[in-house]
Amino acid sequence: MIENVPSKKPVIVIALVMAVCLLGNEMLFIVLPLYWKFFGLTALWQVGVLLSVNRFIRIVINSLIAWFYRKVNTRMGILLAVVLAVISTFSYGYLKGIWFLLIARCLWGFSWSLFRLGGYLTIITYSSEKTRGEYVGLFNGLWGLGTLIGMLFGGILAEQIGIQSVTTVFSIIGACSIPFVLMYIPKTKNKEEQMNEEKKKHQSIWKNKRIVLSLASGIIIYFVIFGVFNSTLSNLIGMQIKENLLVFGLSLGAASLAGIFQAIRTGWEPFLAPLLGKWSDQKWERSKVLIFALLMASVCFFILPLKFSTILFIFFIFVFQLSITLLVTISDSIATDVATGKSQMTVLSLYTLSSDIGAAFGALIAFVMMDFLGISWLYWITGLLLLILAFQWMRANKKLRIKKIYSMSK
Repeated sequence: MIENVPSKKPVIVIALVMAVCLLGNEMLFIVLPLYWKFFGLTALWQVGVLLSVNRFIRIVINSLIAWFYRKVNTRMGILLAVVLAVISTFSYGYLKGIWFLLIARCLWGFSWSLFRLGGYLTIITYSSEKTRGEYVGLFNGLWGLGTLIGMLFGGILAEQIGIQSVTTVFSIIGACSIPFVLMYIPKTKNKEEQMNEEKKKHQSIWKNKRIVLSLASGIIIYFVIFGVFNSTLSNLIGMQIKENLLVFGLSLGAASLAGIFQAIRTGWEPFLAPLLGKWSDQKWERSKVLIFALLMASVCFFILPLKFSTILFIFFIFVFQLSITLLVTISDSIATDVATGKSQMTVLSLYTLSSDIGAAFGALIAFVMMDFLGISWLYWITGLLLLILAFQWMRANKKLRIKKIYSMSK
């Protein structure tokens, strides 16, 4: 590894390049369900396959991406991620049929995995314990702008200038980010380890309770946020708000409100996430902040299915979305905290794998549970899951305090 340099620039550049390359993916989430026949699809189930396959491919290739970063420098990994993103985005407008588009979506899965692991490695390289939370918040908040812009403008532009034109423009914008990668992202190289050292490292990782708890947090938090909440928010709003809301003369239904709520959260994250991360670096103990966010999210999940006024319901939606910003920022920060020394590549690889598993299976499990138990029980059971995770972190903190007291008394 190169020596740490106190600079945010590489982290900011990778995050913004990710945001640019995300535009095509997020546009597809808006356009594909509406214009699936344009893409040469023959059934609606194919839409679901195409929108989810990139998450499942990330689970399969996770170890391959970690191996790749042991062989090449970070700049090369990010460059490859940009190239794959540009190819996949361009393909959406010109390839027809499920099989060609399936390949394009798999390429995007490769690209995203390269971006995410490369971003985490850069954060570790250029941050310290006193700045890591701020850098993680900055990273997550900035790449989230791609989601906001892609969803807001992707559909509008597709209707105004056509899908092929949009995918062409987005792919050209992505390609234009390559000079910034070459100028601002260093050739950070990760040391390759021998196979017997790798096996010993895996064994030591699973004996470290803090690392195991961090991986469990990745699964559960991403399952709850990107699986359960994101996929069922419109259903929850439809259950609580029976009639369309009239806002500035516009009649807004459940789908529109869900999009607006998500857009507001994505809009505040570039500003709020780095601030919360910075506070966790300086004023708060990171695990205590995570416990607070887990308890806050758990309470919201118990309350949200209950019947009360529309104003209170919207209030609790935003309280939960605030907890989302905290949960993702602090969970990712803890993962980078525990990924130290020679084990950092393995820990980060396992963390990205665990969070991808949570996100990939979250929506599937959520809709199965909702079908059998109803949305209220889905949210209550999920709230209980968050509560259990919070108590596990409390237990881990208590053991750590006892251990420190014991070592000091010696």
